[in-house]
Amino acid sequence: MAIDRRREAAGGGPGRQPAPAEENGSLPPGDAAASAPLGGRAGPGGGAEIQPLPPLHPGGGPHSSCCSAAAAPSLLLLDYDGSVLPFLGGLGGGYQKTLVLLTWIPALFIGFSQFSDSFLLDQPNFWCRGAGKGTELAGVTTTGRGGDMGNWTSLPTTPFSTAPWEAAGNRSNSSGADGGDTPPLPSPPDKGDNASNCNCHAWDYGIRAGLVQNVVSKWDLVCDNAWKVHIAKFSLLVGLIFGYLITGCIADWVGRRPVLLFSIIFILIFGLTVALSVNVTMFSTLRFFEGFCLAGIILTLYALRIELCPPGKRFMITMVASFVAMAGQFLMPGLAALCRDWQVLQALIICPFLLMLLYWSIFPESLRWLMATQQFESAKRLILHFTQKNRMNPEGDIKGVMPELEKELSRRPKKVCIVKVVGTRNLWKNIVVLCVNSLTGYGIHHCFARSMMGHEVKVPLLENFYADYYTTASIALVSCLAMCVVVRFLGRRGGLLLFMILTALASLLQLGLLNLIGKYSQHPDSELQLKLAVGMSDSVKDKFSIAFSIVGMFASHAVGSLSVFFCAEITPTVIRCGGLGLVLASAGFGMLTAPIIELHNQKGYFLHHIIFACCTLICIICILLLPESRDQNLPENISNGEHYTRQPLLPHKKGEQPLLLTNAELKDYSGLHDAAASGDTLPEGATANGMKAM
Repeated sequence: MAIDRRREAAGGGPGRQPAPAEENGSLPPGDAAASAPLGGRAGPGGGAEIQPLPPLHPGGGPHSSCCSAAAAPSLLLLDYDGSVLPFLGGLGGGYQKTLVLLTWIPALFIGFSQFSDSFLLDQPNFWCRGAGKGTELAGVTTTGRGGDMGNWTSLPTTPFSTAPWEAAGNRSNSSGADGGDTPPLPSPPDKGDNASNCNCHAWDYGIRAGLVQNVVSKWDLVCDNAWKVHIAKFSLLVGLIFGYLITGCIADWVGRRPVLLFSIIFILIFGLTVALSVNVTMFSTLRFFEGFCLAGIILTLYALRIELCPPGKRFMITMVASFVAMAGQFLMPGLAALCRDWQVLQALIICPFLLMLLYWSIFPESLRWLMATQQFESAKRLILHFTQKNRMNPEGDIKGVMPELEKELSRRPKKVCIVKVVGTRNLWKNIVVLCVNSLTGYGIHHCFARSMMGHEVKVPLLENFYADYYTTASIALVSCLAMCVVVRFLGRRGGLLLFMILTALASLLQLGLLNLIGKYSQHPDSELQLKLAVGMSDSVKDKFSIAFSIVGMFASHAVGSLSVFFCAEITPTVIRCGGLGLVLASAGFGMLTAPIIELHNQKGYFLHHIIFACCTLICIICILLLPESRDQNLPENISNGEHYTRQPLLPHKKGEQPLLLTNAELKDYSGLHDAAASGDTLPEGATANGMKAM
């Protein structure tokens, strides 16, 4: 029968449990032999459990194949969360707590760098030099909706996250070139405005971002040169995207520590050189390389933080780092007001990374990565270093990790590139789904931010730079707080699904409901009713637009941040940085759409919103294909990652029989088939599925 053939193929006897098949088919024999049980528990929300593989003999492989035994190391060593981490004391060891703290501190510096564009590249009010104070005031008052709208930023990513980059600049540039949606308001008579000032050859500036001089005023990036501001914004984002992709692959090959240390060295070089730029071309080029190095720091710290923690602490540790990065976002305006000059601000943002040079001597390589890539010689030295720092008793090694490690010292390292994902069945699907989620979350975020602070919402408070800035920062903070609560009760997949549904609803209601309000207000019975209906329609539309925008920004920020964290948990250790790089780069592409639309004076904004609204509907369906990783051990190799399979969103009720039996339940009936095969008679009334009812 089918069960007997499966058991015989696994090389087991009558009482041997068959090797589990993954969701879309059985794993190749080579991958199955190299995988290790992670011993995870099914989460309360019906999470996936990593299936155990056939038991191995002390030699390390199934007794049916000598070649497999030579290829696979001891399962005890590959079960990092179940054996190695408890031996080191988990997160209770003092040395582990110190390392986690060292991954939190740089998040503050990263927050400064990610939001620096909001101040360095803010497009100020400007007027013709020598025109006098009256023209200055006119320029400020008449550009509230028709001219300069004030710079505003999109929300963090993470961790980033997850990833708080300045993803959106002015809704209209200082030259008075407005978006294609709303015509500019007429200027008062006898008052100059920014459009007329473009005929001048020299300008004076009114910078609202706390600085006396920034990049725009330094090189007169207004009027015909305003497009160079958007190119400068591109440079940091494009540098981040390439940095995530390239440093992620390198970190999986040479280790997290070398990539982190070299990124620190080069961000100091390029970041300080940015402050010495002599023109905007040099500034933009150096900002690209600064973003590239910043991506290496963000990526490696995120992976190291995840790999240090036991299953129950990963999300909490990651969210603390996100809150530290948000502290940098909230402190950035005060730092700009203190520096007054953009060059001093740039130098002050980069100089704290000098402290991270000490990481060369105090921060070790990821022990989890060393074990997963079978670098057991280096892993042994690091384990001894951990035990010495924690002052642990070697006799506490109950499971015998060190004796097993001694047997495997002669093994050659086995490193893996992210390209190996192409040959998998489940893993590539999970990573692609999370890439689309992060792209959609960060892409649609700009649509909501512009709807709340753009031309169509006439809220005087939001015309202020600091009101814009702190509004987006506060929404991000509330989003992270809500994410902590939701993920605790619904898990990773349930939380991601909930926030994506909220994003889709906010987007569809904003696109559809507001148009209906305007449509049905155009058919009143009298002229007076027409005027009242139009006024009421505009007021109601503005209020609804603000409400939907806030909900959309709140939910889309959570979608982007949670997608990055989800990827870090379900991607195997051997390719974790590569998988994280793909998802973070997708987030960068989503944020890149904001300066692209601004470069084209907001043309295509409505289509941009519609496309991302459709993507949210696709993402809702795709999220159901993901596994649940709450309270699960991290997968260590490709085969472990393949065993993260999709489970029902809601758990089975107690006593309910599922339609399809799991591998754990198949063994309950194996004895019946064995008895039938050996010719033994079954008790009267017995069937293949149990006892027949009388």
